[in-house]
Formats: sequence, C-alpha cells, structure tokens
Amino acid sequence: MSEQVVTYDLDGDVALVGLNRPDKRNAVNEDVNRALRAAFERAQDEARVGVLFGVGKHFCAGLDLAQALTWQDEAPEQRRKRRGTWHPTLDLMARGNIPWVAALQGACIGGGLEIASAAHIRVADETTFFALPEGQRGIFVGGGGSVRVQRLLGYARMADLMLTGRVLTAAEGERYNLCQYVEPAGQSLERAKTLAHRITKNAPLTNWAVAACLPRVNDASHEDGLFMEMLIGTAVTSPQSKERLQAFVEKRADRLPDPGKSGDQS
Repeated sequence: MSEQVVTYDLDGDVALVGLNRPDKRNAVNEDVNRALRAAFERAQDEARVGVLFGVGKHFCAGLDLAQALTWQDEAPEQRRKRRGTWHPTLDLMARGNIPWVAALQGACIGGGLEIASAAHIRVADETTFFALPEGQRGIFVGGGGSVRVQRLLGYARMADLMLTGRVLTAAEGERYNLCQYVEPAGQSLERAKTLAHRITKNAPLTNWAVAACLPRVNDASHEDGLFMEMLIGTAVTSPQSKERLQAFVEKRADRLPDPGKSGDQS
C-alpha cells in the first residue's frame, strides 16, 4: 500500500486512512481527493469509526500548489468547475454515518486544516502547527474552511490567520478550538486510535446522531434545531437503549472516570 496516495486499513471496527505523500508534506492533489472520497465511502460501509492521519512528519500542508499553478491558464469555466470538488469528499467525513478522529502532527495548514476541521475529534501532538496562508498565495479557502474552520475559530481569529499569515502552535490551536487534545510528539496517532476504539463501544445509533445529525442541528435556527433534536432523540431509541439504561440502573455499566484522580481520564 506504500505506493498509494491514500492508504486504508482496518483495525477491528476502526478504519485507518492515511494521507501518503510524505515527500510533499501530504499535499492534496486531484488523485488524493479522489482516493480520500473512496476511502471515506468504504469506511462507512465496513467500519464504526474512522481515523485519518498523515504518513511522515506532517499531517497535511494543504493544496498541492504545483498542480494548482497549472490550472491558472485554464478557461474560467473549467476553473469554476474545479472549485468545490473537495466539498462532497469532506462532507462524507463531516456529515457521514460514522465519527472521525484526525491525528495531527507537523503542518496542518491551508487545505490540511480544512480537512482536519471536517473530523469530529482532532488530536494534535506538540509538533503540530496551524495556519491559513491563502492570503499570501493569492487564493482563497476551497475545502469548506470558510464554514467549518470559521465555526471553530470564529470570524476574528480566522481573518487574523488569513490576513496576517499568523501561525498557531498546538497549544494555541487547542485554546482556539482547532483541536481537543495535545499529545507529546509522535503520539497523536496512538491517542486517536485509543479514542476511536472507545467510541466504537457507544451505541451505534448515538454515534450516527453525533456524526451526521448534530452538525446539521448546528446549522439550523433555534426553533428548527429543537425540533430536529426531538426527532433525532426518537430515531436513536432502540432495544439496545433499554439494555444500556438497565445496565446503568443495575450498576453493571462502567462508571465515568473521576477527573480528579490520576490516570488517563480524558
């Protein structure tokens, strides 16, 4: 699988999808986009949770600018058709049937940050850095970043990154909501796998609701969001729900960890 631009493996119920152009800092070209879409579709069919990671020292340095340069001489209509080709790919992750955990290290910039923002959970390591250098490159975000990254950062912080070329450390990224975890260097993938396997133990319909429905509630108005919540709550109820509630009442269910005690509580 080493010659593939995107790798795919199954670890039990977890799909492991790797961006595999380490010599290009995993920059995304059209081949990578197509391969990612196929991997996301496959994962939805045979896995309960997905993990996305970058092979090598970097998660993803964004759009392959060498390929993008060749597009500049194309007719405007052809360039317009290329815009938005990332959207259906990343929507498979952001609003698909299973949750996704992204393991980040090194560069997570431009389109790489757009890809990471489509995951439901992002685990960085201490080498991770975030940036949106589109302003310096004379282009604009094209992988849904104006929606997803802006909702994570807020307008003011996203505008700062795009206008000034500011680079955020992993710690700043966690503080600014770009990631939920920061691990020691080289350990983000193992932590992402651990979280993914933990998520597989959840009720599948609840995982689906969090992965596919909750983002749509976030897009809705207040009234519509409450209505959708009522419908989703009914949709996820199953015989398994009764069994899990019964296990809790009978004290057979695992207790939540106490964050005040030592050990891995998060």
